[in-house]
Amino acid sequence: MAMSSTPNILLSLFSIHFLLSLVKINEAKVPAIIVFGDSSVDAGNNNYIPTIARSNFEPYGRDFNGGHPTGRFSNGKIATDFISQAFGLKGAIPAYLDPSYSISDFATGVTFASAGTGYDNATSNVLSVIPLWKELEYYKDYQTKLRANLGDGKANDIIKDALYMISIGTNDFLENYYAVPGRSSQYTIKEYENFLVGIAGNFTKALYDLGARKISLGGLPPMGCMPLERTGNLMGGSECVNSYNNLAAEFNSKLNDLVIKQNKELNGMDMVFSDPYGIMLDIIQKPAFYGFEVTGVACCATGMFEMGYACSRTNPFTCSDADKYVFWDSFHPTEKTNAIVANHVVQTSLAKFF
Repeated sequence: MAMSSTPNILLSLFSIHFLLSLVKINEAKVPAIIVFGDSSVDAGNNNYIPTIARSNFEPYGRDFNGGHPTGRFSNGKIATDFISQAFGLKGAIPAYLDPSYSISDFATGVTFASAGTGYDNATSNVLSVIPLWKELEYYKDYQTKLRANLGDGKANDIIKDALYMISIGTNDFLENYYAVPGRSSQYTIKEYENFLVGIAGNFTKALYDLGARKISLGGLPPMGCMPLERTGNLMGGSECVNSYNNLAAEFNSKLNDLVIKQNKELNGMDMVFSDPYGIMLDIIQKPAFYGFEVTGVACCATGMFEMGYACSRTNPFTCSDADKYVFWDSFHPTEKTNAIVANHVVQTSLAKFF
């Protein structure tokens, strides 16, 4: 009986409110969190563009501030919301295209991310979402509005001292390279990795040229363990697809090399590589240690393949307690998983920015 109580103890330790203990009010160091990427960090930008890649409906957001679907692909908060809170900023980072927010709201945090996008423009075309280059254009527009609102001096301080977070890349492989014709006939997988790393380097250099100095370049999770991929792995007994996990680890190594290279080349650049791979794999391999019960399928619907509109509020199979599940839908983590991953990133790669 003593052993069975361990997950409950750990659940309290890793509760979604744990980051309150990490809050450090230090506005002089990081006055804002500015986010680029895909559905892992989209807080609802896709609500305002013509695409099916949306989640602004129930049961998404059922645990977010009293049950409000925002466009976050989770039952509640995403990792960047918890990271913002840990830096003593607001507890939820708003989407830039959301008209209910103003530039004064965005001054302390904003996300330009778009679910379904990738480094590769061809990836954003698959679901007609915002390409990465367009996210950068929105950021330039943000800078103009920030200067008009706060004055050049204060705006420039925010731009220089803000923490820029980038979380993108999974869709390039799973929704593009391996899913639709095109890139796989042009590139070997290793060539495609290098192609994406080149885009990543151009993007971080562009941010640097626009004044960014503190940048977190995020890696890929063990994407072969997403329920969607496990469902398709019938010959492998619905276990994690090791080839996809190995690909993610290899790509992450190349991104880390890019970070080391640009820190040497760009004067004043302070970029870190934030790696979700290890902590996510540990959660999946040792769920009870983190207070989880289910890893192979997701909470929403059957948990095998549903996400987006297939994740319906009327589905009778949707779980009642998402905290028992590592994944919310077949592609995205639950709020609790996001909190644990955020805590790991805060305590490792981002610790230097406090």
